[in-house]
Amino acid sequence: MIIGIISGILAGFIAAKLTDGEGKGCLVNLFLGLVGGCFGGWLFEQFGLAAYSWAGELVVAVVGASILLLLWNKLK
Repeated sequence: MIIGIISGILAGFIAAKLTDGEGKGCLVNLFLGLVGGCFGGWLFEQFGLAAYSWAGELVVAVVGASILLLLWNKLK
């Protein structure tokens, strides 16, 4: 569970840096990473792709969180 939380924070932070250039805060990064992981997992599944390691899951979460952040920024 601790590894999942740390991974979520890291994924959200990386996604925020890639899209906005700045972090959003620990809790927002965690939320982005967790929701991004779910969205990214679903998205990758639609293309028949899967992640089998921690690094792969981190990439999926970063991609999902980045897409969510880009969509959020377009709606603002």
